[in-house]
Amino acid sequence: MPGAVPVSALWKVVPPPLPSPPKNDIISQTSPIMGKGEDYMTYREEFIHFMVRSGVLTFGDFTTKSGRKTPYFVNTGNYKTGAQAARLGDYYAACVQERLPDGVDALFGPAYKGIPLVVSAASALYRNYGRDLPYCFNRKEAKDHGEGGDMVGYKPQDGDRVAIIEDVVTAGTAVRETIELFKRVADVKFAALVVSVDRMERGTRDCTTLDELRQDYGIQVCPIVTIRDVMDCLHNREVDGRVYIDDAMLGRMEDYLAQYGPRG
Repeated sequence: MPGAVPVSALWKVVPPPLPSPPKNDIISQTSPIMGKGEDYMTYREEFIHFMVRSGVLTFGDFTTKSGRKTPYFVNTGNYKTGAQAARLGDYYAACVQERLPDGVDALFGPAYKGIPLVVSAASALYRNYGRDLPYCFNRKEAKDHGEGGDMVGYKPQDGDRVAIIEDVVTAGTAVRETIELFKRVADVKFAALVVSVDRMERGTRDCTTLDELRQDYGIQVCPIVTIRDVMDCLHNREVDGRVYIDDAMLGRMEDYLAQYGPRG
């Protein structure tokens, strides 16, 4: 085709690394993930608006797997387009770049929801910050033919510092399973757990589930946002002409956290 660019030529186009963002405000003015009319937002505020617009963060009456009646719900299964996946990766990458500017050798995404998250995060880290980190994810059932094994993608090595890329941690089951899984794979150090939202709910003890993981495994936990960030960002503020958290909804959310948040 006249004027077509050979595919091989595209391999030679390597984007220059972007400068590391400020420590406390990664994206505040001009940003590759900025939405129209969202100048001067931090990347966390952008992410909250993005979740609302994507139908991932919703408000109403819901029941969690544990049977708790909650006025808000985070369903990352509602991300379903290429544009959303690309932008979601940008937010994860911004969080990794801010909280983990070094000390990470590989990214891991627990099957199944963690698979697209780790792919999009790894892509965005390279695209936006010039960090080319290998990634991997697990099979739900070990493969008994071909190369076999539990892992797909990068093969972790002893001594690797691995960051787990997850969506929302409720009971911490997937994270605990991941740690057990790696005992059969390699002797790695888990550098961090990166999640989209910290619901700040109590786990099996008086502290939050994420604090339990910190205490039990010494793992650094890095949420893109907390539910408190959500409340502060959206309370009596419009997103596309609608207020999602008015005074009544804020009261319901405060009551929920008072009942199910950490004690002491």
